[in-house]
Amino acid sequence: MHPNSSTEGTEMVTAFIMIKANTGEADRLRSDIEAIEGVTSAHIVAGDVDIIAKATVDTPAAVKDIAATRIQGIDGVEGTQTYIAMD
Repeated sequence: MHPNSSTEGTEMVTAFIMIKANTGEADRLRSDIEAIEGVTSAHIVAGDVDIIAKATVDTPAAVKDIAATRIQGIDGVEGTQTYIAMD
């Protein structure tokens, strides 16, 4: 990896983050999650999780920062699972 290399032609990393929310917190959390840089959308869903967020960033490390640090740091988030898209 060259520190001065151009990012042109570099693949972006897309990840889907499954978020469990405390009861009644999904609406507020969705707004907080959508405000995070790199998060392109967040949807309240029915099923085993409460919110699914999509993030598009430059590196897998940025995905980890969003999911493990930013989202899990929001009061009302019980947990996350992150899936990185392979295509």
